[in-house]
Amino acid sequence: MVELKVLQAVRLKGEVNPAELAATVDDDPATVARAIAAATEAGLLLPAGRTLKLSPDGRSRLEWLLKQERDGIDRTAMAAAHEEFRCANADFKIVVADWTLKDGEPNTHDDADHDAAVLTRLEQVHARVLAVIDSAGQQIPRLRGYAGKLDAALQKIRAGDTAWLTEPVVDSYHTVWFELHEELLLAADVSPSRDS
Repeated sequence: MVELKVLQAVRLKGEVNPAELAATVDDDPATVARAIAAATEAGLLLPAGRTLKLSPDGRSRLEWLLKQERDGIDRTAMAAAHEEFRCANADFKIVVADWTLKDGEPNTHDDADHDAAVLTRLEQVHARVLAVIDSAGQQIPRLRGYAGKLDAALQKIRAGDTAWLTEPVVDSYHTVWFELHEELLLAADVSPSRDS
């Protein structure tokens, strides 16, 4: 359901401009544009300068849509997918830490061997998270879109644009990973404080 994808993307991003929202939602751009217009007209999305944010009614509608989506899923399978993600997440945190710091200092990226080793570990984590997405997607098909988003960020990293590993204002690998993490917490009904 495109409405759910749009509202959830706005929730995860906080505020987003319509063009970026259309680019980040895994669906036909024209369909997404119509869903954005309908949600805005219905008062579910509110203009905030050049961006959109959820209204209180939008939050309520999103909660209802997410509840409907989760009805009937195999909770045990979703909990297992979340647990697999937690293990991959621990390794991903180390990858990000090693990318940003080297020997306790900011990584200046002047050691090509160090950076190459970190990116090799990112590839290994990537393979693991794709398996998690496949498992979670069997329960909630909408989550399958995260594989394409992570693949797109990884392709840019492989092409040498390493800002796509951690850049916060684009759908970088780290940004998409964080959003997937939020989705899995919600789907598995796990409190963030209980998820280390």
